[in-house]
Amino acid sequence: MVHLTALWLPILLSAVAVFVASSIVHMVLKYHQSDYRAMPGEANVMAAMRQEGVGPGHYYVPHCVDPKELANEEVREKFVKGPVGFFTVMPSGVPTMTKQFVLWFVYAVVISLFAAYVAGRALGPGADYLSVFRLAGTAAFLGYAGSSPAESIWKGLPWSITIKHMVDGLIYGLLTGGVFGWLWPGA
Repeated sequence: MVHLTALWLPILLSAVAVFVASSIVHMVLKYHQSDYRAMPGEANVMAAMRQEGVGPGHYYVPHCVDPKELANEEVREKFVKGPVGFFTVMPSGVPTMTKQFVLWFVYAVVISLFAAYVAGRALGPGADYLSVFRLAGTAAFLGYAGSSPAESIWKGLPWSITIKHMVDGLIYGLLTGGVFGWLWPGA
């Protein structure tokens, strides 16, 4: 067993590696640019949302609190006519990425912390690189990509986007596993 305190360096360096890799994925490779489409009639939709006082939150339209409501013909008609969807409204203002970058880095540290916990409980000091790489990398992959399919299953996110998120998670998992294997404490 390896205590978490002995793994602080791989925890932090793997989070930094993931942060840098995600920046490259999103700012250089840009294969996520096609994940979002413009809303047809954007100006009219935004004006209508402002007029209705739609504030920050996560919305489902048409809204149906209880599945029993689907027995009501009026409610069923709303779903048939559409559109049906989920959307998130963020606070108004010119977007800055500072908060998201900080939260993303904290998230990467938390995933590395759990990868360290799993690998540290399963492996002892002096474990070989490949064993550490596999265990820490798998734990990190599950942290970064494990919930991605749920977005497609339950919210209708296109599978092409989910697959890209899972590829990102694989990259981040491989980086995390590599850093842990490299910096794993000796016997």
